[in-house]
Amino acid sequence: VQLQASGGGLVQPGGSLRLSCAASSGNTFTMNSMHWYRQNPEKSRDLVAAVGRGESTWYEDSVRGRFTASIDYVKKTAYLEMKNLRPEDTAVYYCNVAVNGTTWSGRFWGRGTLVTVSS
Repeated sequence: VQLQASGGGLVQPGGSLRLSCAASSGNTFTMNSMHWYRQNPEKSRDLVAAVGRGESTWYEDSVRGRFTASIDYVKKTAYLEMKNLRPEDTAVYYCNVAVNGTTWSGRFWGRGTLVTVSS
C-alpha cells in the first residue's frame, strides 16, 4: 500500500490547511483507520489525531477543537482539516493507515508533508 500525502505549506497564524493522504495498491484492500502524527527535528513523532470506522475520532489536547480528521472510504483518502493554526503546530505531518486485504492486514506510513505556521 502506498500513501501519497499532500496539502502542507506555509500559512500565517490563525490560518487553515487541509492535509490529504491517499492510499493505493495493486491489491484489493479496505481502510480501517488513519492516524496523523507530527514531528519536529530531534523530537519524537507524536500522535495528534486519529479517525476510524463509524467516524470515531481522537485528538490530542492541543489540537482538539481546531483539527478535524475524516476518511472517504470510497476514494481511500483521509483528510486532516486544520484551522486556527499556531506557530507550535509547525512540524512534518505523517499519515499512518491501517488496512485489511483479502488475506492480510497491515499499517503503512506516508512520507510526510511539512506544515509551517509563521508570520
